[in-house]
Amino acid sequence: MIPFTDEELIEPVKNVIEKVRPSLALDGGDIVFITVKNSTVYVQLRGACVGCGSSGNTLKYGVERQLKMDIHPELTVINVPIGMENDIDKL
Repeated sequence: MIPFTDEELIEPVKNVIEKVRPSLALDGGDIVFITVKNSTVYVQLRGACVGCGSSGNTLKYGVERQLKMDIHPELTVINVPIGMENDIDKL
């Protein structure tokens, strides 16, 4: 169990996202923080990451890995497709 509330996770998660953002930008991609809910981080990949075959690996082995190392090993990340920002409960 993660010893932080979702609200306590928001700022540290945003900091990690800013940390990985330059790596994505090198390939024309981007990432936007949406929210944290039940210790799951919701982000949206943008730019060249949309539709890229490697975007799942980027999310899992780039973003999620960094969140687990910097914040807590039980965090998970979900990419929210464009247009689904208000429907994360359906993901």
